[in-house]
Amino acid sequence: MVIYQGNDLRKPSGGRKRPHRKKKLKCHMGRPPTETLMGVEEERKRIRVRGGNFKIRLVRALYANVTIPSKGITKRVRILRVVENPVNQDYSRRGVITKSAVIETEIGRARVTSRPGQDGVINAILIEETTSSQT
Repeated sequence: MVIYQGNDLRKPSGGRKRPHRKKKLKCHMGRPPTETLMGVEEERKRIRVRGGNFKIRLVRALYANVTIPSKGITKRVRILRVVENPVNQDYSRRGVITKSAVIETEIGRARVTSRPGQDGVINAILIEETTSSQT
């Protein structure tokens, strides 16, 4: 274990060192990430942030708003499973939903475009398979 020696309080000449800044504000501390998982019902957490505002965090997800680009419509569909998560291999195994995760829905696979731990909702774009004709 490292033991603090207090060597940063004095200059080599013996003079005192003054702190270059005051103590940090509580808003600069940060919080552990909300790892959004699938659940039987949706669960949201409301946390207070700087300026008295609130941030909605999605803890458990059941539905996603999936946009179908070819038709130009958006549907609220049920999430079946998390296919992959390029952010972290461990997230793929555990089924954590973050931005850019690929989820399996009732209408097909979709890529998540929102940040569920920050926005409190899952928005996604349907991944439409292009069929190439061979001649």
